[in-house]
Parts: sequence; C-alpha cells; structure tokens
Amino acid sequence: MSSAHAYAIEVQGNSAGIVVANANHFIFYAADWAFGTLDRKTFRSPAHAERAARDVLLRRTGEPPARPLLS
Repeated sequence: MSSAHAYAIEVQGNSAGIVVANANHFIFYAADWAFGTLDRKTFRSPAHAERAARDVLLRRTGEPPARPLLS
C-alpha cells in the first residue's frame, strides 16, 4: 500500500490550496483564484508553500497574516 502525502494550505482562514508530495518536492494546487500564481509551482516543503501563499495575500491586501499555520 502506498501513501500519498498532501497538506492543506490555509492563510487567514482562506483555503489557498494543497501541496502534494512528488519525489523530493511538493506541488502546489491552488484552491482559490487569488492564489493562482502559485498553481503547480514546486516547493521544498509545505511550510515553504505556506510562506509563499502568505506573501501572495500580503501583496493583495497589504496586511500581514495574523500568524503562520505551519512552522
């Protein structure tokens, strides 16, 4: 039995997308058009993907997120 590793990425209560493990990286799939610039980009970890999603939100709103969900 194989197991897939997928993680939901949320920023400020917004579902940004999911990251799915693939070889030695994670692929981001956007759940909302606001995070479309990240769709299918690769990241070293779910935390890196979350940081990128927070940066996208910061550029859109000008307000930093309250706190990161992953450390």
